[in-house]
Amino acid sequence: MKKIIDWFLRVVVLGQDELQSPLTVPKRYMLFRRTLLLVMTSIFLIPLTITSVLSYYQYKALIEKKETTNLLWNAENTKQSIETLIEELQSSLILATNIYGFERLTDQEELNKLFQLLKAQYPGIVDLGIINNDGIQQTYVGPYNLKGKKYSNREFFQTLFVRKTHIDAVAMGYRNVPHFSVAVSFPTSENGNVGILRTSIDAATLSQYVVTTNKGLADDIFLVSYQGRHLLQTPSRYYGNVLDLYPVDLLPSRNKVTISEEASEGGPPMLKAMAYLEGTPWVLVLVKQGFLYGKDWSDFEKQLFFIFFMSLILVLWIIQHTRNLLVRRIHDSDEKREAMFIEMEHTSKLAAVGRLATGVAHEINNPLAIINEKTGLIKDLLKFSDDFKHKEKITGLIDGTTDAVERCKVITHRLLGFARRMDVALEPINIYNLIKEVWGFLKEEALYRGIILHMEQGESLPPVESDRGQLQQIFLNLINNALDAIEKEGIVSILIKPRDQDYLQIDIVDNGPGMPQEVTAQIFEPFFTTKTDGKIRGTGLGLSITYGLVKKLGGDILVKSILGTGTTFTLLLPLKYQMHRRSTDGSESPDS
Repeated sequence: MKKIIDWFLRVVVLGQDELQSPLTVPKRYMLFRRTLLLVMTSIFLIPLTITSVLSYYQYKALIEKKETTNLLWNAENTKQSIETLIEELQSSLILATNIYGFERLTDQEELNKLFQLLKAQYPGIVDLGIINNDGIQQTYVGPYNLKGKKYSNREFFQTLFVRKTHIDAVAMGYRNVPHFSVAVSFPTSENGNVGILRTSIDAATLSQYVVTTNKGLADDIFLVSYQGRHLLQTPSRYYGNVLDLYPVDLLPSRNKVTISEEASEGGPPMLKAMAYLEGTPWVLVLVKQGFLYGKDWSDFEKQLFFIFFMSLILVLWIIQHTRNLLVRRIHDSDEKREAMFIEMEHTSKLAAVGRLATGVAHEINNPLAIINEKTGLIKDLLKFSDDFKHKEKITGLIDGTTDAVERCKVITHRLLGFARRMDVALEPINIYNLIKEVWGFLKEEALYRGIILHMEQGESLPPVESDRGQLQQIFLNLINNALDAIEKEGIVSILIKPRDQDYLQIDIVDNGPGMPQEVTAQIFEPFFTTKTDGKIRGTGLGLSITYGLVKKLGGDILVKSILGTGTTFTLLLPLKYQMHRRSTDGSESPDS
């Protein structure tokens, strides 16, 4: 896999021609930027998409389970509530037959009293009647004229000779109003005759009671008769009114609530719960629109898509900025590497020039020594010879020649001093004299540019135990940096004073244009330079090398700059050299 990806990036994306091009070719970075965008987008987008899809289907399953469980719970509660109501009504009727007996129940006043009692307990009761052994309604209390009506041909009449209770399905009957009846039988005499106490309830009352038992978890709830034709016993939101034909023949399991999903024409699928009501001719039906069309699911879809697209936008924004940052850093790194190669080449040339300067210095010293000896001999000869014309002028010329030889010797000795190796060679050093010696290399240029050097030293200035050559390079870099900052007509002030009993402080101050804070924060970084104008661009290595040398000698260097005022480099040198070594935790600790 790794070889395939490497081949894809090298050959397909970048191409062999681009791979062999120089590091800083713009097209190479354009292709790299495109590749980085593709890879980073894939890294972020694939997990985000997988997570979103898994969340979608897992929450879908969770919502489906929740809706099914809630619908099942509602169906069981409604079933139990209706069954309890019917059982209580039947128990009340049986209790009344046991207390009153047939003789009292056939008395109109007694039956009326019983009706009022039952009406107070069950407001939905419409009427109450006593049917004798021949199926004739012997006594009746209610709004209809049903006294004397014959019920011997009705199903409930035949059933009550076998069972003690019976509940009719909703029908029109003699009332021409949809209603259902609850009847109980009881013996009237010892000869086996039975009487029937029968009460009726309007279908509207039954419907109202069924609807009030719904906990808001179903979109539709109704009763269906399961004997004969499947007729609606209460109104339905989706299937019609009372006594309309229910179009579905599928009935539930006998001892439990059955959950099923049913397709609907032109609408969402329906989730349906059905259960038999024990002791009744009814099936309870609860219908709910498919869970995918509920508020919870709709809100989740909106939130999921919002989170997905917002995450996608945020990820693409982060990728874009990260990609640009990485490409810019790599581009800067490539530029620095190429600059480093150029600097290495330049350093190599400087090393060669240094070696050449060393040889030249040695070669020049020999003739200078001869000239010095010869001029000294001539001077001695003139001194012991008689006076002659132009003797004083010749003596003056010889003195000028001697001075010029001494000046050349100073220059060659300085060249030899800077050409020495850079290993730490400790010796007591007078910093004031060393800085004056370094200034000797730069004073001609400073005078040409109108720059004045002002040096001041504190009292009782102690010597510093350090390396002369490296200190020369440090001060040469810092003073030269101050001269470059001023350019023309300015002042470089150098103040030398003891910092404390362990350190010497040297402040190198120029009155140049100064630097902003963001520049001073990077001034010691390799390849960072402010010399970007003109024909010669700085390498950005001078202060970085200076910083390294100062740290190598156990000191510290600080910079403070104010725009429009100038810059101050503060150098802290230990009076006694301490070699710093790197500890195991990455910090530096002195090793005296």
